[in-house]
Amino acid sequence: MKLTVNLGKDSYPIYIENNILSQAVTYISQVFTGKKIMIVSDDQVYPLYGERLSSNLASAYECHHLVLPHGESTKAFQSLPIIYTALLDARLSRSDLVIALGGGVIGDLAGFAAASYLRGVKLVQIPTSLLAQVDSSVGGKVAVDLPQGKNLVGAFYQPSLVLIDPLVLDTLDKRFISDGMGEVIKYGCIWDAELFQTLASHSSFEDLKEELPSIIYRCVDIKRIVVEHDQFDTGERMLLNFGHTLAHTIEQHFNYQRESHGEAVSIGMYQITKLAEEQGLTASGTAEKILDILRTYGLPYECGLPLGTLTETISLDKKNLNNHLNIVLLHNIGDSYIKPTNIQFFADSERIV
Repeated sequence: MKLTVNLGKDSYPIYIENNILSQAVTYISQVFTGKKIMIVSDDQVYPLYGERLSSNLASAYECHHLVLPHGESTKAFQSLPIIYTALLDARLSRSDLVIALGGGVIGDLAGFAAASYLRGVKLVQIPTSLLAQVDSSVGGKVAVDLPQGKNLVGAFYQPSLVLIDPLVLDTLDKRFISDGMGEVIKYGCIWDAELFQTLASHSSFEDLKEELPSIIYRCVDIKRIVVEHDQFDTGERMLLNFGHTLAHTIEQHFNYQRESHGEAVSIGMYQITKLAEEQGLTASGTAEKILDILRTYGLPYECGLPLGTLTETISLDKKNLNNHLNIVLLHNIGDSYIKPTNIQFFADSERIV
């Protein structure tokens, strides 16, 4: 299955196909005619897929690789010099290529390194987690975290190609399948009631597995449409942040050690919808539908913190400009909108979420 993100000179194809990893050189040679490739990966993914990818590419290119520790703490500003040093040691020039082989952390980090090294070298995303396949590998957002918050240093930098192999998910820890399902459910919530209903009609991820390539395709297609309309995140693309206002603060509160991103998004979607229902901004019963589907896929819906503990961090969020906060709410499942508000939306500080 092929999709094309149409962004003029920054357009690129996305291929979704079982076993595509073993044919990577065929697809990469269509977008890259240079000599050297640096594969950036982590210590969980590279042992599983790195050698296979390297040997596949070695028939046509000089291949190098850098393996970083897994986990959100790697997506830090301090990791950038390590990548730049590896790129310089391998003598990568502006006509060469960086491949991000991994989940969202590696995609964001290697993507930002590619965007900034020599003012930009070509980038290919090969996402290996469900979350990265349906969300972070598409759309060109790349970034690193600062101690003060997530993604505070970043860029918009579109890849030349995205290769998605659903079969790599077979080696994912069950928790990170659930993690990705948080973002999959998000797409149903904000855009596609039919997708939401498809997810709700299954009893578990295992039960859903046969339909996974088409579900990934649908999620990526929604993201493609949104990115084409709003490449630089000034309007409609903000809809993709449904659940994220609370999610980022939950992740940060626990120093990225407790909830994964998709788990935090799940909590954020449910809790903000409950708040919106109480204020008459969302149709009654919507939060209950979200709760049911989160339970089906083993996702959390509460974090046990007073809302006031989280609002302090929200006030520092890069989306909170001059005490003006855009939050994403639902009219109904599949019908989302951007609500301009401020921190007072979260005024019930004693409430446990």
